[in-house]
Amino acid sequence: MKTDLSKILSISGQSGLFRYVSQSRAGAIVESLADMKRTCFGMNSRITTLADISIYTEDGELKLKDVFLKMKEVLGEDDAPAAKSAPEQLKSFFGQAVPEYDRDRFYVSHMKKVVEWYNALKKYASLDFTDADAEAAAEGAGESDGGENGAGQETGKEE
Repeated sequence: MKTDLSKILSISGQSGLFRYVSQSRAGAIVESLADMKRTCFGMNSRITTLADISIYTEDGELKLKDVFLKMKEVLGEDDAPAAKSAPEQLKSFFGQAVPEYDRDRFYVSHMKKVVEWYNALKKYASLDFTDADAEAAAEGAGESDGGENGAGQETGKEE
């Protein structure tokens, strides 16, 4: 099953990652990836989707999805270095995986979060991500012509 990073959340002050379940009157209902427990976080909680996070590079920014894919290329099936690894080890790893990362603005504390998230996704979800742009295009096309079945029937009638 593919992972939709727009539904995977990081919540300030909470460890681990969460999957968005639903909206409630008081905030958002989320489910922990690690233990599958559901919780409601209020509107004043700082909730960020992983799809909205980027890291600084020398040329601008790189979406977290692309960072994860580059990490996967380097690591294969292995886990990323532990978040408690030495700073030099993390810098060396990111130098391999994302050589263009901005060494002045992408701090070791950020690297620790990224490797934690990578390992959590690898363990509890999937590193095979949905393509949000392709899905949006497919949904838009489906709405404009009545869906795939409608388009297929229409083509069949013309022949």
